Amino acid sequence: MRFFKITLLLLAIISLTSCASGYKSIQPRAINYISTNVDKGVKLEYKYDLLYKKYEKKEKKKGVKLVAVKITNTTDNDVMFGRDVKLIYENESEVPVMENDRVFKTLKQSPASYLLYLLLSPLNLTVTKTNATGIQKKSTSPIGLILGPGLAGGNMIAASSANKNFKTDLMIYNIYGTVIKAGETKYGLIGIKSESYDALKLKVE
Repeated sequence: MRFFKITLLLLAIISLTSCASGYKSIQPRAINYISTNVDKGVKLEYKYDLLYKKYEKKEKKKGVKLVAVKITNTTDNDVMFGRDVKLIYENESEVPVMENDRVFKTLKQSPASYLLYLLLSPLNLTVTKTNATGIQKKSTSPIGLILGPGLAGGNMIAASSANKNFKTDLMIYNIYGTVIKAGETKYGLIGIKSESYDALKLKVE
């Protein structure tokens, strides 16, 4: 019986500690781009499906798609992404590009939500032993005082660290409003309001 209770406890711990999601850094320069489009000497390469775990679930739930882009300017003129060069769909409608700060706020994990693990604090583990004479003896351990704060703190730290790395990538690769000089290639991460993975094109104005 004791072994059964301990096993259940270990399974619960493993299950609960997997809640906070890590973040795998996105490196737009290292991506193998397949989707390509060119307009008036400016080339667009892009890729969806960049996020994993909690961030991927948030992406689907919130109707937001994070896209890595590679833009190469082969013209003789400098262009600004978002002003001279815009993203459009196949039907020529403009893609609703979000500010990267808003993308972060929409897709980030909520560390405070893991405070719910503190509800485990009153949890006690009771073990009953029977000696050779048939007398039972119970011992109680307040495991919740360790389990609750431990899980809450651990998950909050993990979520906060993942969020920090996610935000750093978004800020480093914020390409909106960036000038792409003649002959230059720029890489970026952009968020768009979309429920689907629609084909993207560039429109040079």
